[in-house]
Amino acid sequence: MPSTYKQIVLAERPGYGNAVIPSKHFRTEEKSYAELVGNLGDDEVVVKVQWLSMDPAMRGWLNDARSYISPVQIGEIMRAGGIGQVVIAGKMSGFKEGDMVHGSLGWAEFRKLPTKGLRAIVVPPGAEPLDFLNTLGMPGLTAYFGLYDIGKLKAGETLLVSGAAGAVGSLVCQLGIKSGAKVYAFAGSKDKCEWLERDLGVTKALNYKDADFRHQFKKLPYIDVYFDNVGGEILDMVFTRLQKGARIAFCGSISGYDSPPAPLKNYQNLIGQRAKLEGFGVFDYAAKYRDAIKELAEDLLAGRIKRKFHIVEGLENAPSALPMLFSGRNTGKLVVKVLNRAKL
Repeated sequence: MPSTYKQIVLAERPGYGNAVIPSKHFRTEEKSYAELVGNLGDDEVVVKVQWLSMDPAMRGWLNDARSYISPVQIGEIMRAGGIGQVVIAGKMSGFKEGDMVHGSLGWAEFRKLPTKGLRAIVVPPGAEPLDFLNTLGMPGLTAYFGLYDIGKLKAGETLLVSGAAGAVGSLVCQLGIKSGAKVYAFAGSKDKCEWLERDLGVTKALNYKDADFRHQFKKLPYIDVYFDNVGGEILDMVFTRLQKGARIAFCGSISGYDSPPAPLKNYQNLIGQRAKLEGFGVFDYAAKYRDAIKELAEDLLAGRIKRKFHIVEGLENAPSALPMLFSGRNTGKLVVKVLNRAKL
């Protein structure tokens, strides 16, 4: 049994539109393992955290603002989805020692948690446990419901995806291809664009950092569905290329998380093209998760969905991994391998 374990808490809020500074905004604490496991409730478990998910939504959780979920409080363990192993199970928890679970575990080596927010991992054929932080987890569900429920994509339509080399964006591209759409994508490097075209099969991927990006964009056909992960200037630009009746699934605004968001100027085109922009949150679809996960698992098994993981090793590197999402330094799903020091 370990004597201590580490956790990382929010030390100071970055403030809206400011960059995250890992050494300033987070603090590492060492805690007593004996105190953690003491007085374990019948419906609680102690989980050894193995993997952590890095998601753009985490930046929003640092702001003291009204949203779909309460912000992380100063001094609280940083919230994050994760995968771990049950090491101690309460009598009425429904889990046993050795069970693999996923849920909101947070930035820590060990957590004592109520079982309400945890789900047992049963790996379907063609998948692996890490898929529960990606295709079979929040990114996959966000892509699925954003594209089909908000975007209402139909075969033969033109789909455009921003942030297309990230976890959600790359899944949206593949679901669009599966649905018979013509898929175009934006990403932030030549390598990412080549990966999207060569490995995922998008019709054309544009590097938004190219000097002639806007010229290339004007050559694209008009857009039926735009799945937006970045907001800002690119969203404003897309307003000018909307097909009549277009739908915009507004998933995120990465461009405005670490800097003040750019003002929108072309939004009147929504009126002219009878288009719709709609924000959404994946938690609204909890009642439909099971069916969506079943379909996504079948796509994995059939090879219709490919995935790529960008792995950062060490819990201590979680604070520096988070800003990677906003500077385009990751390709695919960004995760942290906790590398727990303790051996039970």
